[in-house]
Amino acid sequence: MTSRHELAAQVLAVASGLRRVTRRRLRPAMPDPPLRGAQVELLQLVAEQPGISVRAAARALHLADNSVSTLVNQLLTAGLMQRRADPSDRRAARLTLTEAARDRVGQWRAGRTQLVADAIGRLDDDDARAIEGALPALRRLLALLEQELPDGAAA
Repeated sequence: MTSRHELAAQVLAVASGLRRVTRRRLRPAMPDPPLRGAQVELLQLVAEQPGISVRAAARALHLADNSVSTLVNQLLTAGLMQRRADPSDRRAARLTLTEAARDRVGQWRAGRTQLVADAIGRLDDDDARAIEGALPALRRLLALLEQELPDGAAA
């Protein structure tokens, strides 16, 4: 049996490879401006939680507040994000996506899902079932890692 250390290295290599390949395959079809991974992650988070604060986004992404503020400013400049003052706390900002960003996030999700679904469709049934069977354990692994990350810790 593979050691847990080697298993961890293999899981990380596969996860990184999947992200890298899907990003590279989809990037040419995406509208300009090109976005970095952290920018895409912030857009996806705000799409899932419209009105999220910068501080809450930083915690969710395991980034420093000032790093998320920088990403927000970049996305504001690109016309992909809106920042509005929180009516109950004028010092806090609430984040939402522009229509262009909502379209882009939808395109990205649909594209990557189709890309991976097509590849899974070319696997034999045993491999597809093995991937499906591994998902619960991978979700538990992710939950453990998220629990162990201190609040406000930069990734």
